[in-house]
Amino acid sequence: MKNQQQQKKKALFLYFELAGYVIACLERFAAKYAVEVYLVRYPVNAVAPFEFNFNEHIHTYERNDFNDEQLVHLVREINPDFVFVNGWSDKGYIAVCKDLKKRVPVVLTFDNPWLGTLKQKIATVIGPLYLHRLFTHCWVPGEPNAVYARKLGFKKNKLFTGMYAADVPLFNSYYQQNKENKREHFPHRFIYMGRYTALKGFNDLIEAFSSLQEDEVKDWELWCLGKGELENLITDKQRIRNFGFIQPKELASYIAQTGVFILPTHYEHWGVAVHEFAAAGFPLVCSTTTSAATTFLNEDENGYFTKAKSVDSIRGVLKKIISQSDQQLVNMGERSVELANQITPDTWADTVWQILNKQKDVRN
Repeated sequence: MKNQQQQKKKALFLYFELAGYVIACLERFAAKYAVEVYLVRYPVNAVAPFEFNFNEHIHTYERNDFNDEQLVHLVREINPDFVFVNGWSDKGYIAVCKDLKKRVPVVLTFDNPWLGTLKQKIATVIGPLYLHRLFTHCWVPGEPNAVYARKLGFKKNKLFTGMYAADVPLFNSYYQQNKENKREHFPHRFIYMGRYTALKGFNDLIEAFSSLQEDEVKDWELWCLGKGELENLITDKQRIRNFGFIQPKELASYIAQTGVFILPTHYEHWGVAVHEFAAAGFPLVCSTTTSAATTFLNEDENGYFTKAKSVDSIRGVLKKIISQSDQQLVNMGERSVELANQITPDTWADTVWQILNKQKDVRN
């Protein structure tokens, strides 16, 4: 009789940029379905130098330690039952797909929303001919990305959503820890967490907040967590504080002391931070080009949309938030929690298990 180790399924994940929420999902999957997880990853991004710890069921490999041929050989030794591929730009990852596609589910994942660019239109012509030779399924974060996937030829029973899942139990725990204090005294502080770049709308946000008059800003502050080339914009700004890049384990303190999350990005493929702060019970302010907001932000229910690249629009929404009563903001945060719970590490793990066993996702 085979022992338990021999009976375990093996799932291989070929990643580029790793984040803490990915580890939470992998750990949940390994625990819930008693699966051995094999992870190939690139070095961490210098702009976001996260520190990771892995449990004994996640076996990690550095992509830079293997050339393409060595990577294929490694995967043959692992002999996985399922392969998750983060995009199609790594030739070694593609070589693995070619080697395994006829034997196990090989899942393409990407987060590009459909924008109708010339490059995307060309991809919709080539994609159905090329991608389906490599991948059996496609998994994307949400509907803006699913539109593109369908144009690439992936059918309903081969297409899944919910590919990005925040560590919802962790952020829900922050909500539970802070909700009574915030009901008694809601923190009049906006929080921005991300890179300090023009693409993220960081300069627009700083200009919009700085332009508020004393009687408009009242006692509100803007707290900024991150790093980037526009850091100098925050120097000597009244009511704007820069805390720099922080590790996830340090975030709890900032969540306890702030009230409203804002992300005025010019363009965001998804934006997991939106999901995280929704799960932590924050009202949300996001640009209309933030894909994650299509799932986690309902206008007037748990926050507001701003126009991308519009200082005036951001300023108007900031004033709208400031004009709300504390009870209205608390109610918005509670609605955010409800929306955040649509996608969790559990639903993520369930989707991988369904694809691994070649089942159709009943949500599609």
